Amino acid sequence: MIHAGRCHFPVLQIEMEANRTGGVAAKMRKRILPLVLLLAVWFPAPGVQGAMETAPGRTLARQATKDKGKLWITADHSKFAVLNQNFTNGDQVTSACLTCHSEAAMQFHKTIHWTWLVEDGTARRQLGKAGDSVNNFCISTNRMNDAKCTKCHTGWHGKNTAVNCLKCHGRKKIDFKEAFEDYQAFMNSDDPDERILAGEVQAEIRQAVQAIGLPARSNCGACHFYGGGGDGVKHGDLDSSLAKPSKELDVHMGIDGQGFKCTRCHTTVLHNIAGRIYTQPAVENRKSLIEDDLTAKITCVSCHSATPHKPGHKANDHTDKVACQSCHIPFFARELPTKLYWDWSTAGRLKDGKKIVEKGPFGKPTYMTIKGDMKWGKNVRPEYFWFNGSITSLTIKDVIDPSSTVAVSRPMGGADDPQSRIFPFKIHHGRQPYDKINKHLLAPLLSGPEGYWANLDWDAALQKGMDFMGVEYSGQYDFVDTTYVFPITHMVAPKEKALDCRQCHNRNDSRLAKLTGLYMPGRDNNSLVDTMGSVGVLGALLGVVLHGLGRIFTSGAKED
Repeated sequence: MIHAGRCHFPVLQIEMEANRTGGVAAKMRKRILPLVLLLAVWFPAPGVQGAMETAPGRTLARQATKDKGKLWITADHSKFAVLNQNFTNGDQVTSACLTCHSEAAMQFHKTIHWTWLVEDGTARRQLGKAGDSVNNFCISTNRMNDAKCTKCHTGWHGKNTAVNCLKCHGRKKIDFKEAFEDYQAFMNSDDPDERILAGEVQAEIRQAVQAIGLPARSNCGACHFYGGGGDGVKHGDLDSSLAKPSKELDVHMGIDGQGFKCTRCHTTVLHNIAGRIYTQPAVENRKSLIEDDLTAKITCVSCHSATPHKPGHKANDHTDKVACQSCHIPFFARELPTKLYWDWSTAGRLKDGKKIVEKGPFGKPTYMTIKGDMKWGKNVRPEYFWFNGSITSLTIKDVIDPSSTVAVSRPMGGADDPQSRIFPFKIHHGRQPYDKINKHLLAPLLSGPEGYWANLDWDAALQKGMDFMGVEYSGQYDFVDTTYVFPITHMVAPKEKALDCRQCHNRNDSRLAKLTGLYMPGRDNNSLVDTMGSVGVLGALLGVVLHGLGRIFTSGAKED
């Protein structure tokens, strides 16, 4: 775009002199005038070009994070007398924390990180890991009766004990269960050397109790990187590669880039952490910090605004329909593999009477006696759906149709929903047990002496698991194909690796080939629209040619 007074080519001066003077020089100036104008379009003035180099969204984001290196700490926990006592169990640690943070436990007990429950507005079912929810990877926690699953709960030993504040706020990694047991054993020993060891163990416990801070990636990742049964099993964009990632893996979290911690975006209010939870969207509205400086920072818009690109950039016209993640996360699981398929129906195979584990090309198990067949993938291309921020999920109480693939969870939204955007997802495919008579999914107990992993008995494991769920089991089971969705929002690639227009606007391999509800130029074919477009382009081209020829002939006639 040419701005009056900013063009560094003296176009106006040339034209004025051409009108004032005659001769060959004047004629030459008039003839090169169109060329000069063309050059001015392609090479704008330095001031204009410099102003266009930085997109407003990047400027706003830099302002929002300019103090990212500053962390104000106003308390040295090692100086508090209450934290310098001997601790023999986790409940004592929590009691010490609450002497200052008196409301913390009460607040935390109301959050999903404690309850593992979400009400869906009906009395018929409860969503959440501690409720009726199921998935198609590790299937269920059996209302928190599966001991393996409760290792990630934020209580010292489940909901029946005190909140483990150090799960999120502890900076020193220690196995507290083992440490407390060792301390008790050494303290009760008659051996003087073991009593000395007890003092050393207690000193290590106190150091861990006093090493307190804001949640770090290691705190969040201890559960969220390993959800579903292992590293990268559950989320395609959350695994241990994000513990210390490069900016090539994630421009926000990269230790050589912005160095964001999880809490930079997942902000908290009364211990409620911003983010997606079952039926509720991650945010109620999309606001930037310009509109509301107290808004949650969970969306891209929060820091980058709804028009993050350079003025006039076509991408700014897409933000009302396309999520930023769709272009800026071209692939997920870019360093470590993620699980894409889990077939429980093949579990139980033994070799020489022993359980087996077979590994594939990524060094990950492709078959386990206790889990069945599995498939993994790296650099996986997302699948795309309309998404308004909410996901609808089946529960153990919902009736299914086993004659076709069952969507255990699916994104909500559509092309006619103003809150919906085209969003990238990981789709996990599975094959899991269901009740042939009652037509609902089943939740076997997996771990423990009565679980499937111990006895490889589906009937017994299913009956025990459904008893915990409080749902009738007919005694007849089979397996059904299922899908489960995970929104992709981490692993944001550098801008140079973002998708270009051709990745979607083409007819051969469009990333949005399966997406319905809209007409996409380049992807879709409409004979009437194509004909009208062709006529318009040819008409415009013909008009330019005729206009140019007319100017040439009329200019020559005037000079003669």
